Amino acid sequence: MKIETNDIIVALATAHGSSAIAIIRLSGPEVLNIVEPFIYSKTLKKISLKNKPSHSVSFALIVFQDNIIDEVLITLFKNPNSYTGQDSIEISCHGSPFIQQKLLQLFLRQGARMANAGEFTLRAFLNGKLDLSQAEAVSDLIASNSALSHQFAMQQMRGGFSTKINQLRHNLINFASLIELELDFSEEDVEFANRDDLKKLISTIYSVIEALIQSFELGNVIKNGIPVTIIGKPNAGKSTLLNMLLEEDKAIVSEIAGTTRDLIEDEMIIDGVMFRFIDTAGLRVTSDAVEQIGLNKAFEAIKKSAIVIYLFDAHELAAGDLVLELQKIKEHLISTQVILVANKIDIETLNDLKNEFIDFPEMIFISAKKQLNINELKNKLLSLFDARTVSATDTIVTNARHASSLTNANLAVKKVLDGLNNNIVPDLLALDIRYALNEIGLITGEVSNEDLLNNIFSKFCIGK
Repeated sequence: MKIETNDIIVALATAHGSSAIAIIRLSGPEVLNIVEPFIYSKTLKKISLKNKPSHSVSFALIVFQDNIIDEVLITLFKNPNSYTGQDSIEISCHGSPFIQQKLLQLFLRQGARMANAGEFTLRAFLNGKLDLSQAEAVSDLIASNSALSHQFAMQQMRGGFSTKINQLRHNLINFASLIELELDFSEEDVEFANRDDLKKLISTIYSVIEALIQSFELGNVIKNGIPVTIIGKPNAGKSTLLNMLLEEDKAIVSEIAGTTRDLIEDEMIIDGVMFRFIDTAGLRVTSDAVEQIGLNKAFEAIKKSAIVIYLFDAHELAAGDLVLELQKIKEHLISTQVILVANKIDIETLNDLKNEFIDFPEMIFISAKKQLNINELKNKLLSLFDARTVSATDTIVTNARHASSLTNANLAVKKVLDGLNNNIVPDLLALDIRYALNEIGLITGEVSNEDLLNNIFSKFCIGK
């Protein structure tokens, strides 16, 4: 798709369907000429938008062929002080689908075209209102569904991540400049920087990029939810616990062992943090081919989880048996954190149960059916992912594209560091630094192409 910026685009910026109010957004160099012929005051006098200041709001009637289509509010944004950097208009109309379509068709007939997905934000990027990472954060902000994902999308959209990346790029350019100078004066055998100083600079750059790459693991779970797998024997109450955590009947609950055959997954926000809970088939030896598939999926889910809840019937499993059961699943846990949860307790026998499992001081005792101590389990989940340790000023990578570019850049920087240690000629060092600069530039859009931009902005909603 060829990128056009000089025509006029129009789109519905609010959700489709009936609503109290709908917003139609237009942007482009001649947008005032398209809208002005149809707007009148309440006394049916023509309204001139060209004489109005930017960011002004006008009450108007939209009239076509002597018929009033709607009473609207028209918000005017004149370039360069607009979201797209172009003259832009937002029309707030009544939310009737008929009115929405009537207005869209009116402007399309005048020469506007329907905007592609994300095209308003694409124009904001191309006109220098946002860099590419900030533009992507707009999409993340719209999709954010927890306090933390909102926090980091907002921080990135306001330029926090871009600042860090630009500092990196500045340091790489300084290093590249010194190397390029040496290349220019190679015949004179001149060194423009002490090799130890260069090693120190490139080591610092490497460490900063490495820290950003490491932050992606955290950023990914903030954005997509912390995966928590619930495992245990059949009839331990896993499905009941899932239903209690989600506060809905998501999973089928039955006295028949082995009811859950496939993975059941849903999300819940606890104190601003999104957790993705996965209920699994009961862990047992089985000759049932379908149930075995479910067990295999359960073990795969364990390996991909940040946290595993091992749930067992407190009256069916003794402490010694619990040790044996945990040993059986140990190979599947990798570095996953495990919460031991004794289910089906009652208040009268709680002290006896605590004595039975005295060697497991972190164990949580609940009754999923009676909703006893569910909040204690939620608090434990939060403590394993303590949101308070994530500062609002931390730079966290939440975008897989950014993480990939940073990884590629750091491989090149590592080659430069190794090259300095082995006295490699400046020509080869310069090649690797240019590659690293190119990868860093891809993040903010200093380096871009139409295919990359089309791929990024095609994931946006139309109207944004």
